[in-house]
Formats: sequence, structure tokens, C-alpha cells
Amino acid sequence: MNTQLVLGLPAAAPSDTLVINARCTLRAQDDQRVIVVGGLPVYHYCAADAVAEAYAMVMLVESGFAQQTEVARAFGKSERTVRRQQERYVQAGMVGLSRPEGWRPGRRRIAGKRLRIIERLKSEGLSNRAIAQRLGVNEKAIRKLLGPKCEDLEQLPLVGTASLPVSEPAPLSTSSELSVVVIEESSAVTSSQQDPASHSIQLEEHTEDPEPVPMSLDHDASDRSLDRQMAYLGLLDDAVPMFRDGSQVPSVGVLLALPFLVHSAVLRVARRLYGEIGPAFYGLRTTLMTLFLMALLRIQRAEQLKERDPAAFGRVLGLDRAPEVKTLRRQLGRLAAHHHAEQLGAELARVRVAQRGDLTGFLYVDGHIRAYHGKRTIPSAYVARRHLAMPATTDYWINDRGGDPLLLITADINASLITAFPNLLRQVRAAIGDRKVTIVFDRGGWSPKLFRRIIQEGFDLLTYRKHKSRLINQHRFIKRRAKLDGRWVTYDLHDQPVRLLKGSLRLRQITRLCDSGHQTQIICSRWDLTDIEVAHRMFERLRQENFFKYMREEFLLDALVDYHIEPEDPTRTVPNPERRMLDKQIRTARRELSEIERQYGAAAADAEQNRPTRGGVKIAYDKLGKQLRTARQHWRRLKKKHRSVPARLEIRDLSEQAVVKLATERKHLTDIIKMLAYQAESDLLNLLRSHYLRTEQEGRTLLHELFATAGDIKVSDSELQIALAPLSSPHRTRAAHALCEVLDRTATVFPGSRLRVRFAIRPPPCIGLAFPGSRNHRSPAPEAGPVS
Repeated sequence: MNTQLVLGLPAAAPSDTLVINARCTLRAQDDQRVIVVGGLPVYHYCAADAVAEAYAMVMLVESGFAQQTEVARAFGKSERTVRRQQERYVQAGMVGLSRPEGWRPGRRRIAGKRLRIIERLKSEGLSNRAIAQRLGVNEKAIRKLLGPKCEDLEQLPLVGTASLPVSEPAPLSTSSELSVVVIEESSAVTSSQQDPASHSIQLEEHTEDPEPVPMSLDHDASDRSLDRQMAYLGLLDDAVPMFRDGSQVPSVGVLLALPFLVHSAVLRVARRLYGEIGPAFYGLRTTLMTLFLMALLRIQRAEQLKERDPAAFGRVLGLDRAPEVKTLRRQLGRLAAHHHAEQLGAELARVRVAQRGDLTGFLYVDGHIRAYHGKRTIPSAYVARRHLAMPATTDYWINDRGGDPLLLITADINASLITAFPNLLRQVRAAIGDRKVTIVFDRGGWSPKLFRRIIQEGFDLLTYRKHKSRLINQHRFIKRRAKLDGRWVTYDLHDQPVRLLKGSLRLRQITRLCDSGHQTQIICSRWDLTDIEVAHRMFERLRQENFFKYMREEFLLDALVDYHIEPEDPTRTVPNPERRMLDKQIRTARRELSEIERQYGAAAADAEQNRPTRGGVKIAYDKLGKQLRTARQHWRRLKKKHRSVPARLEIRDLSEQAVVKLATERKHLTDIIKMLAYQAESDLLNLLRSHYLRTEQEGRTLLHELFATAGDIKVSDSELQIALAPLSSPHRTRAAHALCEVLDRTATVFPGSRLRVRFAIRPPPCIGLAFPGSRNHRSPAPEAGPVS
């Protein structure tokens, strides 16, 4: 009797086994977990061990056993969590997978949208406890945000050189925190029509959250051996600045930018985000000040510190020696390990908006491409100034109406401006709050769908029109003339409404007629401005291009800070290079086919009289006909292959060589410091305008000379007196003297000390015979200002 054979069907997985994919399973027994690959156990851990579980997810993906989506589904996590664990493991190993519980350091307890409510309640006189009760938060969160309760200090106006009398010096401030408030000169002119260079500057003192003064055992400023020993033993986080008297100290004029470093709040914000970067003689404050002064002195790379005398540069910092290359790189690495550069830039942008809010009505957005010439395989981008695509990284800069940088955003990928705009808008809104802002950008952001999204997000837009459109008759243009930003401008303009997206989006088009007859079309959503002001704001976008050129030449913006790399997201899709190659082959085949068709048609037309029949023409031109049939078949094969090739591929499927990206943290941090240096130059330039006629042409050159000027240092118990040497010409010396008078009244305290900094210019030497009563005798010039 025949017996029925039992089929060997796969049995169902037991209830304690979770299937990850076809070859990986996760088995559970009590509190133990085992990962089985191909029937063999490869890893086991305890369910309560979060670090071991994170490593299990990383191990499965990195070994190629499973994909991120499969691992995330099996472990009940999101794909973003799995990807984040991979990044942490690459950066710090098993230590990086362990995250301390509680609130992430540096993250605010209060949302940014409620900051304006807190400021309003504080201005009404409410206490921190009352504000906390009204908002439903802890009083400690309000105190950390606003600082300890302090009495309001009287503001010191700095309009021109009018201030306190010389005989009545300003009271000594116990704080190094200053803020700049831009004041309008005339209330009759709207903020959008004011000249950003015509503003006066007013500094007010703050006593909240002062810069801490470290301890010191040294008494000789030229010998800091005891403090260095304390730092070596882990008892010192940063060296206290100690100065000594001296004459002709090189580059001491760079300290003229010290008030603007202090009021930028970078030291306070960095201390809140980074805390301390470990026991060190060169701590957080010293590192940031070194980078800031290096940028102003045009020390563009850390390697260029080798060309400087460390003892001379250290005297400017209040140290016996300035940090050298290896030390500065090590401190940058410690700062980069916190990954707070983006948050630091956002916080400084909020401070800048609070100080210069009237200049943020128009924000210029553009991407800056940094070309890469190394050996790594990184994504490519189109470099416009070289007219080719090459390995590069993209940074997006947001500048205010005056052309000064406000915010820096490093792009994760080399996406177009259209793709990057949603993220840019979110970060801009977080920085400016509820202000009404017009976003100005070039043709790279042309997209009617993007325009509608920008308007829905609460912004206005201003850009050039892309693609060809109907020209306007020259008789319809009207000559407009107005005084904007302190100068007269004249344009031939035509104003009309336009509709996009099949008539669902109504915008405004302003066309300018150039002298050559060319018509430049501008699209905007602002209906409340005059046509000449809209055109002027659009053409002022060149300020941002000039800013990029200045930063590349003066601050070496495109330089690499380090050679570290970061792994690219393996699941990110990029255009398929094989499809791009097929596109090129199809275009070539199409051109060849068109040329053969043209030749065949011309030959057939010429032979029509001699061989009137179709067969006669085919016999006479059989060779040309075969070429035509072969070209058509080749073109059809390429088209068929093109349809079967996917348009995009994941990076891990792209090639055998891994695609990486350059490390962004150190570069972002140093670019923020360079941005602060540029802002300090701009603020000093605004103070200089009323004292120097050629500020537009020579202002920044004068500041460069002033920064490199040597001077005398005199130290007392409460003051640091700096007397700079005269400049190259009398009119420049007078301008520098007026600038020193303005900055001297700010009562700036050197960060990390209790010394108030006072500035002065030594009188120029008397030129001529020193015989009283002679024709060439000149009386000595009056003192530039009191030093004490």
C-alpha cells in the first residue's frame, strides 16, 4: 500500500521570533535577545541595555545583513533614528551610542515663538516668577533666558562725537556685554527707504550674565607658568587676561573691534552652548577671541600663525604667548565635537535682528559654491565663476538690506536653490520672528510653485523673471528718479500685473529699459512699494555678490579648515550617471541621424530629374540608405535602453567607491567667526562715515591700516589704556581720533577681566624747525584725547 509522502514545507516562525528579512531574525527569551543570520547566532544582548540594542541596529545595517527600513520596522524605531545611530557610531564608537537622559544641553526650554511674549512681559515690570506662572513653566527657565534681575543702566548715546564731557568720564561698567541699537535719523522716511549707512549707533550696557573672571596665581604677565601648571592639573578652564605696560606693541589697534565682539553676544551664547571645552590654558573665550582677531588681522589660516610672533600676538590677547597651530586645531576639534555651530549661528542671528531689525525688511538669499580640489569623491555642483561642474559644497548666506551677513546655512547636499528654500525659510523665520520680510533672490530660485509657498509662509518675494516673455513697447516706459540709500537713482520703468500657475497666482512685474534696449523683468509680491524702490532693491542684490568676492579675497572663505570627512547618507538618491551618459549618446545619435536624413533628402531632390522613379533613387543611393537605416536602428536602441534605466539611484548603488562629504562643523564655526569680523568692520565703517569723506572708497582700507597699527599699552588697577600711533596721513589720523573718542565712551570691559578699555591716538610728530619764532616753526598738535 502506497503511503503519502510528507511535504517539507517551511514551518511558521515561533511566537518569540521576529523576522527582520529573509535571512535575519530576532529571537527573544525573557530579557535576552539574539540576532540570527542564516541560522547562525551572531549577536546577543540584554533588552534593558539601550547601547547594546543601538549597536545591534548599526551592526545589521553596516554589515549589509538588512536595510535601514527593515531594521527600523523590526526594532520599532524610525529610519531617522537608525541613521542617527550610525552617524554616532562612526564619530565616537560605542561611547557615541550612549546618550545621557534628560534635556539636551544647549536646548532652550522655551519655544522661540514665546520669546517676544517674555520680552513684553519683562518690559511691563513683571518678575521672573510672575512670567513663569503666566506661561506655565519653571522660574529657572525664565531666569536662564533673561539672566538675573538687574537695574537698568542709563544709555550712553554715541551720535557722532557728541557725548559726555572729557572731564566727566563715563562710569566704569562691571560687565562686558554691550548691544547695538540702530536709531533712525528721520521718522518721516520709511524704514525701507532709509540709508543703512546713515544710521547712528547707540550702545547700552548690560549687567546680566557677565563674563566670568578666572582665577590666577601668576603676578607677572610675561610668565604664566603657574596658570599653565593649574591647567595641566585640571584646575583651570581658561587663562585670565593679564597685561603689562609696553610701547609700540604690534597690531594693538585690532582691539578697536573689541566693543563689537562683546555686543555681538558670541561669548555669552557660546558659553551657554559649549560650557567649557575642558581644563585648558587656552579655553573657550581665548579660542574665540583668537579666531576673531585673526580674521581682522587677515591671518586667514591657522597655519599662518607660524609667521607671527606668538609673544607679540599674545600681548594683544593678554597672554604671554598666543596659541599656536596645533593648539588652535585641537581646540577647534573640541568645539566641533559638540555640534552646536548651527545653533550658535541661529542664536547670533536673533541677537543681530534685535539690534538691526529695521535692516531686515529685505533679506538677500544666495548660495555660495566652494570648489574642492582634493582626492575624495564628493558630490558635484555647478561653479558659475568657472562655468563647469566640479566637486564642491554649497553654503547659503542670508544678508540684510545693508549687505551685511545675517545667517549662514550649510547645505547637506548640493541641492538647487528651489529645493533648499523650504529649509531656508524655516530657519529665517526662527531668526526674525514675526517680522514682515521680503526675500530677494536670483533666477536660480525661479519656480511659480515656490512663489506660492513663500507667500503662504508669510514672506514676500522679489526676483528676476526667467525665460523669454513678450517685450514691451519702449513708448510705454516712464522715467523714474528718486533718492534711495543716500544717492539718486534713475530708471525707465513699466509696471503691470501678471498671472502665473494658470491665473491662480497674481504678482507684480516691473520692467526696466536699459540704455542698450535690453529689458530686465522683475517679479515681486509687494504692491505697497513704488516701482523705482522695487527695482532698486532688486539691483542691490549685487551687494551680496560683492560680499562673496570680499570674503573670498580678504577672509579666504573657500579655504579648507580641515581634511575630515563624513559619510554620506547611503539611502539618498542622486541622478543616475548611466542615464546621463545615455542622454548624451541619444543627442549625438539624433544629430547624426538628422545629418544623414538631410543628405539623403538633398540627394533625392537632385536625382529626381534623372531617375524619376522611387526604385531608381533607391538603387542610385543604396549606400546612403543603409546608413540611414543603421542610424535609425541605433537611435531606437538607445531610446529603448534609456526607458529601462532608472532616473535616480541610491548612493550605495552608485559605484564601488564610497561617496563622502566634507566635515562641516569646523568650517561652519570658523565661517561664523569670520562673519562676526565682517560685521564688526561694517559697524566701525558706519561710525567712520561722518568723520571721513572717502569712506565708501577707502573706509575698509583705513580700518585695515588701523587694525595693524602699533601702540602703547598702560595698565592700571581698573583700566587698560591703549594709545595708537598716528596713521599715514593727518586726515586719516583725525578720523581715527574721532573713532577712538566714540569707542572710548562705550566703557567696554576686556572679556575675562575687570579692566575697562580706553582708546586714544598719539599726536603726530611736529614737522619743521624747532626754533621758536622761526618761519617753519609749528606749535605742537593738541592731545588726541585723555588716556586716563
